[in-house]
Amino acid sequence: MEFTREIYWNVGHGVTTLLPMYLLTIAAIAVLVYTFKARVKVYKLGKPLERLDQLPARISGMIKNVLLQSKVIRVKGPGLAHGIFFWGFFLLFLGTCLIVLQADFTDLLFGYKFLTGTFYLLFSIVLDLAGLCAIIMLGGLLVRRYIVRPEGLESKSDDLIMHGLLFAILISGFVIEGARMAATEMGTPLALWSPVGLLFAKGFAGMDEVALRSLHTTVWWFHLLLVMAFIVAIPFTKFRHIFTTSLNYLFTDLGPTGKLVSLDLEDEDAESFGASKVADLTWKDIFDTDACTLCKRCQDRCPAYNTEKPLSPMQLVNQIGEAAFTNPDASLIDICDKDAIWSCTTCRACQDICPASIDHVGKVVELRRNLVLMEGEFPGEEVMTAMEQTEVNGNPLGSGYASRGDWAKGLDIKTLAEDADVDILYFVGCYASFDARNIKIAKAFVKLCQAAGIKVGILGKEEKCCGEPMRKMGNEYLYQTLAQENIELIKGYGIKKIVTSCPHCFNTLAKDYRDFDFDIEVETYTRFLEQLVSSGQLKLNPTAFDCTYHDSCYLGRHNDIYEAPRQLIAAAGGTITEMAKNRSESFCCSAGGGRIMAEENLGSRINIKRVRMAGETGASQLVSNCPFCLTMFEDGVKGAELDEQLKPKDLAEILVERIAG
Repeated sequence: MEFTREIYWNVGHGVTTLLPMYLLTIAAIAVLVYTFKARVKVYKLGKPLERLDQLPARISGMIKNVLLQSKVIRVKGPGLAHGIFFWGFFLLFLGTCLIVLQADFTDLLFGYKFLTGTFYLLFSIVLDLAGLCAIIMLGGLLVRRYIVRPEGLESKSDDLIMHGLLFAILISGFVIEGARMAATEMGTPLALWSPVGLLFAKGFAGMDEVALRSLHTTVWWFHLLLVMAFIVAIPFTKFRHIFTTSLNYLFTDLGPTGKLVSLDLEDEDAESFGASKVADLTWKDIFDTDACTLCKRCQDRCPAYNTEKPLSPMQLVNQIGEAAFTNPDASLIDICDKDAIWSCTTCRACQDICPASIDHVGKVVELRRNLVLMEGEFPGEEVMTAMEQTEVNGNPLGSGYASRGDWAKGLDIKTLAEDADVDILYFVGCYASFDARNIKIAKAFVKLCQAAGIKVGILGKEEKCCGEPMRKMGNEYLYQTLAQENIELIKGYGIKKIVTSCPHCFNTLAKDYRDFDFDIEVETYTRFLEQLVSSGQLKLNPTAFDCTYHDSCYLGRHNDIYEAPRQLIAAAGGTITEMAKNRSESFCCSAGGGRIMAEENLGSRINIKRVRMAGETGASQLVSNCPFCLTMFEDGVKGAELDEQLKPKDLAEILVERIAG
């Protein structure tokens, strides 16, 4: 037996119904478009930026993130609830489109119905369950926002209004279905394929057909007006993210993760550098503020915010947005607050978890660039001193440049000036060159390479800081000066491959230097050593030990390298007890963003908080692979009074102790 039903029942779709319905729809969409056009004018205040290249990849990424809710559901609780609500509402939207297509076009014009038979039965039950799931998830999200109220979750009056409209739209849809079913389907097998509608129909039992028709017609028009009101309200509320977040997936940065835009410091037409007002940012920076959903995921992850510092990535983005739409000539430095701007460690925890593809770090760096390049301002005297020392000696530690290669004495290793015929150039970095604790890591790496038969060369006194801390602090001029000097020097030796034991050096040489015609292969020592071990070129004598492992921000979130270090620990005989925050969830050591040069005077210390996380694992060793992290942890274990329980060690130190005899 084939089941079918008259979906619109007595409302029908004659001219008297179709004309006002479509006029209302056109009017609502016109208001939506007009309002967004006004917002587009504000986006255009920003500088131009190409974000429509590689269009196929952008479109596929947008479809994936919108339809699969990939970024949203990474946070399982509210993220999954939002995802289920979206899928439920999206199915209802598709179902409504199919109904309109049949009722207003194929059936009305050609007498053809496609919503029949088995397909229609499945169509009915899927839409019924989709509506039910949407109502339940919406209720759960409302409870979280207004009753549970997690700390830091902000709610505005328009949130409640829009959630109320959604509830009314969903419930009224089931009332319409229930009224029709009560008059036409009660007691038939067809009714069982709309279980939620059937519950509503049973509530209308006893009403005569005239009353049911009147109820059906009244609620149908009310439902339509609710939908139109929701559409019109979207641009005026946070719910504009339905469009802006979806488009932000299209506009996402497809370049290397975390790579900053290089300034043209020789641009004679440039009136200033960095960002002091909205027009100094790009249109994408302004658009980001409209894509933000105030979900607070960035804030929850931010190491600065979680150690009582005045930085909330969510607030910073929305402060920029408020300025853009209300006072675009206002000082962003004053609005966002200097202490907040300087507190960022550029760890990318905010951007990694953001479900709207917002670039937080780039905005912070642009604000810092203006402070440094235009105002000559730094977060402290110690940072200014480090900058001056770098200008004079090529490193922020104040050590003489001539002693940069002294650490290698007795290791049978030559500088490229002495012998450029090497397998790899070891770009040592400042801390492994001058800091007594980190010199041990440099020596360990060289010994590991020698055990594997790799001929290593260094630049010695010719090497200068890669410039990463200076750049992240906003001193683009000093960074570019250092970068160009290093590039010219390295390319002059004809080197084919560079390996570095500092993730900050690795990230800078492998990504940022590319803007200056630098195309030499760059590898981090973790991946380089893992390849030597897995190929059998470097042989280890594994000895059992317990440890916990810290994923440095610039190796992990910036470069997606998580497994190679763990594989090396396993090859050395180690058993890792993971910290609660590991891999992409890892908590910063506090030294990124140039903060390695600055004192941490606000709130509590980030490195102590991270060390305590390590202490909670009960492990005896905290293994890292970054000189900045190791420096912070050596200080952190003392501050946390864990120096008797927990010993920070670098991965190279673990391996060098186990070189097979």
